[in-house]
Amino acid sequence: MNRIKKGDQVVVTAGKDKGKKGDVVRVAGDKVVVSNVNIIKRHTKPNPQAGQPGGVIEREAPIHISNVMLFNPASGKGERVGIKVLEDGRKLRVFRSSGEAVDA
Repeated sequence: MNRIKKGDQVVVTAGKDKGKKGDVVRVAGDKVVVSNVNIIKRHTKPNPQAGQPGGVIEREAPIHISNVMLFNPASGKGERVGIKVLEDGRKLRVFRSSGEAVDA
C-alpha cells in the first residue's frame, strides 16, 4: 500500500519548491506529480495532425515521493504516514503523530 495516493494534499519538504502545498495529480512508482509544483518549461514542435501548436509550454514535472509529506489539516503541517492493519486484514493509513486515520 502506498503512503501517498492520487488526490491527497501534500507539502513539499525539499528542493526549490520547499514549503509549497498542492494536490497529487498522478503517482508513478516512486515519483509523484503535484499541481503547481516543480513547473518546467517544455519547448514543443507544432504537430498539425494532432492540432497541437508549437511553443514553450509550462507543466508540472515529477518529484520524488520522499520529498513530499501528507498534509494534516488538524495540525496544519505535513506529517509522516504509517499503515495500520485492521483485524479483518484491511490496511488503513494513519498519521504517525496522532494515530488518526487519513481517510476519515
